[in-house]
This record gives sequence, structure tokens and C-alpha cells, in this order.
Amino acid sequence: MMEKMIFGRYIPGNSFIHKLDPRSKLLFVFLFIAIVFIANNAMTYVMLLAFTLVTVFVSRIRLYFLINGLKPILFLLIFTFLLHIFFTKEGELLFKWQFISVYEEGLKQGIFISVRFLVLVFTTSILTLTTSPISITDGMEMLLKPFKRFKLPVHELALMMSISLRFIPTLMDETDKILKAQMARGSDISSGPVKERIKAVVPLLIPLFVSAFKRAEDLAVAMEVRGYRGGEGRTRYRQLKWDWQDSFILILLGAFALTLGLLRS
Repeated sequence: MMEKMIFGRYIPGNSFIHKLDPRSKLLFVFLFIAIVFIANNAMTYVMLLAFTLVTVFVSRIRLYFLINGLKPILFLLIFTFLLHIFFTKEGELLFKWQFISVYEEGLKQGIFISVRFLVLVFTTSILTLTTSPISITDGMEMLLKPFKRFKLPVHELALMMSISLRFIPTLMDETDKILKAQMARGSDISSGPVKERIKAVVPLLIPLFVSAFKRAEDLAVAMEVRGYRGGEGRTRYRQLKWDWQDSFILILLGAFALTLGLLRS
């Protein structure tokens, strides 16, 4: 399951979204996260899902690949859905069995929250899948540049966030390797009592932490050898260029937000 984690990975491509300036993509995602909360009825959530699917189509990332990437967080998605179904006691009673009661409002809210969660995961995944880590760093640094006057270490902050994103799939791959190695030695964390599973996780965590610290040390040494001394006086090989396409997607997002606002209950 671990190898299916897609968040933080980058897939080179030549799609419309791949060619966009990283600043416009970061702004798009940040604004989209806020716009998602405008939706509050069936029509707005259908539009939200349709808009996300169109974005996936334009990015030329296979929908099956994205759905496959949901497996590591599938438990959280199902848990959120069931939480709303069983604990929201409003509207018409749809189903009752012993102490379990399902109400209309609970089912509706469960579906709505699941769709909201789904579109947020898809959109943020599209950002990392279509933008290289170095481009994300440059874009984030340029967006945070005005905060330099407040003595905020913009370059270091952007670099730290970019490395964190990049390390997510790396650490998940490392976890998968260690898990398979432990299973080959007879360890199994997928079955048995909860207490035994917790005990079996400890031999998994220790080598994972050792591997993470080793990778961090290797990265620090590599950056030092290459003469990295922070953002001051540093030039860029790749220059960011804001084009009409970047303005267009933000205007399109604004029009979409306005439409959702008008259709909102």
C-alpha cells in the first residue's frame, strides 16, 4: 500500500498545467481550498467535483492513478463518512437497527464531507504531480518575498516546505521496504490483537527514524559540498515567467467561486 502514495511525487509532462508558472498553481490551490467551503448543497458539490475532474483531465494525469493514490488515506475517508452518518441526528430517519440509526442529514453530510475531502486531495496531488520540487520552492519563495521586510527567512522556509513535500513519498517507500523486510522475518502487523500489533510497529519505527536521519544528514552534506549558504546573493538558473495562461486560470477560478456563491443555499 505504501508504494501507492502519490502526494509529493512529480511526474514530468507537457500538459497545460505542467507549463503554468508555479506561483499561479500555488495561488490556485490556496484559493481553491478556501473556495471548497463555499459549497453547501448538492448542486454546488456536483460542480466542485466536476471542476476537479476537468482539472485532472487537463493535467493529463490518469484518474485511475489518482484514485489508486487514495489507498493510504482510504481509512480516514471512510472513518469521516461513518462519523457523520452515525452522529448526525437530524432530518428524516432512513434506517434503524438496534442502536444504529441513520438520518437523512447525516447521510447527506457524510457524502458532502467525503466529496470535499476528495477534491482537496486530488487538487493538492495535481500540484505536486505537475510541479517539480525546485519549482515549488522558487514559486513559494517569490510569493512570500514581501514578508522579507518583516525579517522572515523566506528562502529557508520555502526550501524547508519543499523538502518536506519531497520526503513524504521517499519515507513512505522506505517504510514499505522495512515493512516487507520485517514480514520476511516473520513479523506481521496486519493481524492479531491490537496490543501485539502495537508491539510489532516498534521494530518498524526504529529503522525508519534511523533511515530518515541518515537521509537528512546526506542531504545536509550534499548541500554544504555544493556551497549552499542560504538565499542571500543566490542566483537562479530557471527564471519564473508569469504568462496570460496564469492570469486566465485565476480569473476562471474567481468566476467559479462566484458561481458557487450564487448557487449556495
